[in-house]
Amino acid sequence: MINISEVTETNEMIQKENLDVRTITMGISLLDCTDSDLDRFCDRIYKKITKTAKDLVKTGEAIEAEYGIPVVNKRISVTPIGFAGTSACESAEDFAKIARTLDRAAKDTGVNFIGGYTANAAKGMTGKERLLIESIPEALSTTERIMSSVVAGSTKTGINMDAVRLMGDIILKTAEATKDKDSLGCTKLVVLCNAPDDNPFMAGAFHGVTEPDAVINVGVSGPGVVKKALEGARGEDFETLCETIKKIAFKVTRVGELVAQEASRRLGIPFGIIDLSLAPTPAIGDSVADILKEIGVEHPGAPGTTAALAMLNDQVKKGGVMAASYVGGLSGAFIPVSEDQGMIDAVDAGALSLEKLEAMTCVCSVGLDMIAIPGDTPATTIAGILADEMALGMVNQKTTAARLIPVIGKKVGDNAEFGGLLGHAPIMPVNTFSCADFVNRTGRIPAPIHSFKN
Repeated sequence: MINISEVTETNEMIQKENLDVRTITMGISLLDCTDSDLDRFCDRIYKKITKTAKDLVKTGEAIEAEYGIPVVNKRISVTPIGFAGTSACESAEDFAKIARTLDRAAKDTGVNFIGGYTANAAKGMTGKERLLIESIPEALSTTERIMSSVVAGSTKTGINMDAVRLMGDIILKTAEATKDKDSLGCTKLVVLCNAPDDNPFMAGAFHGVTEPDAVINVGVSGPGVVKKALEGARGEDFETLCETIKKIAFKVTRVGELVAQEASRRLGIPFGIIDLSLAPTPAIGDSVADILKEIGVEHPGAPGTTAALAMLNDQVKKGGVMAASYVGGLSGAFIPVSEDQGMIDAVDAGALSLEKLEAMTCVCSVGLDMIAIPGDTPATTIAGILADEMALGMVNQKTTAARLIPVIGKKVGDNAEFGGLLGHAPIMPVNTFSCADFVNRTGRIPAPIHSFKN
């Protein structure tokens, strides 16, 4: 059982070290809303979301006030629309209408974002899933709170290169459609390999078809807390370093468990999982990069960075898993560029390249996240970067993702401003050698040999 003394112990972490619960995400199934009539389908999903999540924001705010624990985001994830909307949609515009309905439901419930504008094309695309993917530029340019994702591969199925190639085009079209806002639409679009069904973090959140009718998932954070704890372990050996990370991860996760259980009880909705991730923000002192520097690298990207990140990721999971009833989602350390001031500083210093970030994604919790690249990057090059990231996930049996932002009209040396939690990012250079002949092959890359475990 969790008691209030455990919460009291964390007061200084909250007040001085940016400890927070990053998100309470309510997953909502739309399977009982399916209809062949688009208007009826939109009406049903709007009513179900607004009814089920009507008290989500109020409950999060009440827990925050009562326990003094910041709950930064209240979010919703829904059944992938590429699945739930199949019967109702005959065109890309039909899917975009669903996106606008979801956006209206998000606004009326007061949540920050709603995820699940998703197509699962890991092995192949149905005609309807292709229509959803083709609708993404319009959907993200005409809404405010929609988050979209496309699953393009898995360890069991391989990589759907047709979907990867299409996503290269879609990312560029989304960038162009939102170019007046530094291509903001691409900050809300992620391509995934081995996507989990219970991820509370955007933009990859959706409510998997294996999930119950509604569920509460919580994502915890606290890079500042870990960094502060490690200041007391300077010069110590690796055993001491690891023990320090595990102990603080346990305490941080206990806070998330308390919030999750309370939200579940008050809303009358089952508790799903805790995602015990270190998710940074643009705020000073809330940086995963600063943790890596405290461990001993001058800047993220220096030799030793990948090993330091691997250790950090593993110890966070080892410490957190004992503190929660159910652990899931992405769990580990996030390394987005735009959302982490320390990562931005490393790029500006010339220490961190796209290639080094790709290597780091082999051992972090997700992938190439919030990477701003020149707006004139070819679609085939974007697809090649996506394929590389999918391959890392497929072969290593882990979730990987890419959220790339080709900022139209900007080049290396410029900065993109996204605002709020999304932060700002320097435009990073991209390898200019072509991979067009590779990505223009049709079909899929087969699953690796170690996927056959039946």
